[in-house]
Order: sequence, then structure tokens, then C-alpha cells
Amino acid sequence: MLLKGVTPVLDEFQRPLKDLRISVTDRCNFRCTYCMPKEVFGSNFTFLPHHELLTFEELTRTARIFAKLGVTKVRVTGGEPLLRKDLPVLIQMIASIPGIEDIALTTNGSLLTKEYAQSLKNAGLNRVSISLDALNDDIFSRINSVDFPVKRVLEAIDNANAAGFFPIKINMVVKRGINEEEVLKMAEHFRHTPYILRYIEFMDVGNNNGWQMKDVVTANEILQKINAKWPIEPLAKNRDGEVANRFRYLDGAGEIGIIASVTQAFCMDCNRARLSSNGKLYTCLFAHQGNDLRQLLRSEKSDLEISEWIEQVWSGRNDRYSMLRTENTTFSPGDKIEMHHIGG
Repeated sequence: MLLKGVTPVLDEFQRPLKDLRISVTDRCNFRCTYCMPKEVFGSNFTFLPHHELLTFEELTRTARIFAKLGVTKVRVTGGEPLLRKDLPVLIQMIASIPGIEDIALTTNGSLLTKEYAQSLKNAGLNRVSISLDALNDDIFSRINSVDFPVKRVLEAIDNANAAGFFPIKINMVVKRGINEEEVLKMAEHFRHTPYILRYIEFMDVGNNNGWQMKDVVTANEILQKINAKWPIEPLAKNRDGEVANRFRYLDGAGEIGIIASVTQAFCMDCNRARLSSNGKLYTCLFAHQGNDLRQLLRSEKSDLEISEWIEQVWSGRNDRYSMLRTENTTFSPGDKIEMHHIGG
């Protein structure tokens, strides 16, 4: 629910600003092929120095200003957000902001112990999404490139469940020739559990993942494969701007989701602003450049002045990249923000 007296800020396509995604770090301990391929982001890769990251106080101030502009949901991302020291402190600070109703976290699960999960829950975190791209250890290791075992991610999922997070979403990026044979295995594993498995089409985020349309396993392919074995039917979306198309198994075994940014663009429902780890404000996951919010936060500008600046950025927004993407879409290196700076 919007704060009393708040009029939603609308962009050029009348899309309201409701969702803020905050990247708290650009660091990650995985080198997933679709995000930070190790050939580019090797052991000598230099991450942002600490002073270039927004402080917890700056992030909280930002979230408070966005709440007064109509944002009700905050998602904390990375890099791997659990690498940011004392993250529960930030969660608690954001949870105290009037108007923020939902705080979510996307993680690879590598650091999500029982104790850490409970600490995040106690701080006010509402929901958790955990990435897992395969159940086969060899396939998963080839994707994460650091030989991290599936068992540890499954333990993290159970740790989140034990802490009381609900619903817990499992994110699987599907890439042709890599892990499409895991689609049914993943479905079978997470059927009859409280977890929601979400299949994500391989996207051309950043400049280094070698994206080609032929590598995209489409939403229709995935759904046909699942429906042939376990019949499913569509469900209504939970809220405006939700990115996943929802389906339920007819035998009552649970729910799955499909995020089809490539073949079924949902740009016209997008209500998300993204704050990168170095304080740039982006209005699209596939953006070429951001707007320097950090500079304003570290100046003498008042909350009102920063709020007016954000309103100006959002009201001029006309992004619809996924609707305009074609099979021949290409970009020169450096054109788009990298995933580890902006999250998903």
C-alpha cells in the first residue's frame, strides 16, 4: 500500500515506480557462465573499492526517498549480496522505513547457513530467491565455474525454509546445450515441496556472456516439456509488474514460474528501478548507462532535491529493450551494465 498522500510517479508509458532493486556489492564467489564468465572475470579481476560502494546509511536514505515516491518493494541483490558484511543490519534499517512492505533477497545460497538465514529473517527480510541451475554436480560445476556442489545449495534452500521464509523461489537459468536436460529433473525434485521453481530464459545481460538467440531455450519449449509429463495450467499473477508467468500442476504438486524476457517481453508492465553497487540508478536491466545517484547522496542535496531528480529520471523513462530485441541484436563491448553490478 502506498504511503498516504503519495501519487505514483509515471514514466513515458504510464508505468508506475513501485519496485527498487539494490545491488549491495559487485563481488561474487561464483563465476557463472551467463553472468561472470571466468575467462573475463578471472582471479586478477578488480572489484570496486569499498569507498565506492554506498554505505548502509546512504542505501537506507535512498530507500526512504523511493518509498515516498511510491516504492513498496525492495529487493537486495549483488554480485552475491551475502558477501556484504553485516547485511542483516541493512535489512533491519530498510524494514523500518514506512511504506516498504516487502523486502526480498536474491542469493546463490553459498553462504546461507541456518544461523545467517535466521538472522536475516529476524532483521525483517520477507522472502528469498536462490539460484540453482542444475541438480547434476558436473553440470552445475561447469556453470558456476568454482566446483560448488549442488548439495550445499539444497542445504541453503532448506535453511531458508527452516527460518520461516515463504515462498522460497528457486531460479534456474536455462541455456541450450548446457542444462536443458535438467529441466524435468529440477521439476521432479521440487514437486511436492513448498518451493517455487522458476525457469529463466538465457538473457543478453552485460557484454561478456556470449549470448545468441540460438542458445535460448524458450518458455514454450520448457512448458511443453513439463506439461507432457505433468499437466499444468496457468495461474493469475500475484501483483502488477510480476515478471514470472505462473503455472500450477493439475495433480496439486505445487507451482512453477517462467521468466521469458526474450520471447515474451513484459516491458510494458515493468515498474522496477535498479541501483547499482556503485550508486548508479538504472531504469532497465539492459541499460547502456546509469544516472549518478551516489554523487547526489554525497553532496549537500536535500531529500527533496534528490526526490525531484529521481522523479525527473523516471518520468523520462521509455525503456523497452526486450520488446525491441531481435535475433541479430549485438552490442559493442562496454555498451551495457554488467549483471554483477546490477543484479537480476
